[in-house]
Amino acid sequence: MSILIVVDNPHDWPLDLAGVDVVSARAYLTDPAYGEWRSVKAFNLCRSYRYQSLGYYVSLLAEARGHKPLPKVSTMEDLQSQNLVRLLTEDLDDLVQKSLAPIKSDAFELSIYFGRNVASRHDPLSHRLFNRLQAPLLRAHFERHRDQWQLRSVRAIAASDIPPAHHDFVVEAATAYFTGQRRHTRKRPAPRFDLGILRDPGNPEPPSNARALQRFEKAAAEVGLAAEFITRADLGRLPEFDALFIRDTTYANHYTYRFSRRATAEGLVVIDDPDSILKCNNKVYLAELLTRHNLPAPRTLMVHPGNIDRIIPHLGLPCVLKQPDSSGSLGVDKVESEPDLLARVGALLQKSELIVAQEWLPTEFDWRVGILDRRPLFACKYFMAAGHWQIVKREPGRRGYEEGPVKAVAVAEVPEEVVKIALKAANLIGDGLYGVDIKQVGGRCYVIEVNDNPNVDAGNEDGVLKDALYREIMGSFVRRIEARKLGTPR
Repeated sequence: MSILIVVDNPHDWPLDLAGVDVVSARAYLTDPAYGEWRSVKAFNLCRSYRYQSLGYYVSLLAEARGHKPLPKVSTMEDLQSQNLVRLLTEDLDDLVQKSLAPIKSDAFELSIYFGRNVASRHDPLSHRLFNRLQAPLLRAHFERHRDQWQLRSVRAIAASDIPPAHHDFVVEAATAYFTGQRRHTRKRPAPRFDLGILRDPGNPEPPSNARALQRFEKAAAEVGLAAEFITRADLGRLPEFDALFIRDTTYANHYTYRFSRRATAEGLVVIDDPDSILKCNNKVYLAELLTRHNLPAPRTLMVHPGNIDRIIPHLGLPCVLKQPDSSGSLGVDKVESEPDLLARVGALLQKSELIVAQEWLPTEFDWRVGILDRRPLFACKYFMAAGHWQIVKREPGRRGYEEGPVKAVAVAEVPEEVVKIALKAANLIGDGLYGVDIKQVGGRCYVIEVNDNPNVDAGNEDGVLKDALYREIMGSFVRRIEARKLGTPR
């Protein structure tokens, strides 16, 4: 990806950065050649971002050209309102107090160069402010009142505002920033697009294990994507990327959903998209959807306070209770007696107006069919944990869990009815990446659920396709990005 620094006058540009093209704002706006460039990051360092100024139009046209400007026009508008700036940064108070505690004066200006400050102790605060207010060069003004530091204003600055004593440091910070976005590209063509892979290093049950994440990164480079692992602290960086791949467990009321919504609003290709997260994370919705479209599922009852007495006559015992936002084995219980049923239903209805009750269908394993772009991608048999009725066994009061074995199966060897029903169920949700769980009882198949965030673990789901599984998923991102940039349907 090409890097452009756009300034008012290149002759006044004081820094020497390797591998970076410096161009005047007027040339960028008027020379048709720049409009033909593809895969460009345009760092707008003009003196003014006021409405309809050269700096304003640089970012505006960059967005129209499919380039990735920093700052975006929306950021320029945000910076005009100091009230909005304070609103965007109000949750940083603890970090502000910690960072500025050694300062003796009652006023302080923090210069932020590509997310860094010349004093390393201010780097965490600088990084967080840069993530929230995506402009290459910022200056934040703080004042102390009653022993508490308060952010008074933040403004974007031009290269001419950088003190000469800071020039070498800015070169270092900018170089580190540029190269940090272009890792692992040696011996390969320069990547065409940027992919953020969202993960939580502290999640004990991530949807992809460490080896799988490494293989995703390798496959991304092979198909022309520069993949970078990001975390929940990087919400403000989403405009840097062309696509977002969520590899943390998704929930509706969760930071993963906020990332998905923000990325979609920024025009990124997103898997999992926000609609899929909302639909797949609510078992009430899925049960109603499957019923409406006549897809086979276990006998199901939507339970509310007025029909609890219908559960046993309709489903019998044992039966399975699911809280609407259950995930995997969490929030899913088998009840075997009426007292246990009434107690558990009462507890679940305290949290949700509706819950799901289903008949219990014991099987040795569940089918999992992975669907991508409305086509079957992989298939597995998920066997039940030893001595347990679920794939995952958890002991009350104990940390950790036990999983049953996983056996990858070639899609061509999966019963035709299983694949057919899995495709129908996934296609009701969208065209993303899904894992459809199906129970096969005798000659009949039953859809258990559609997962928007299916596991792709090295050693399990990739047992048949190996590295091709990761390349296929990364290739889908490339096809989606290309289609979006060309404005054509996939």
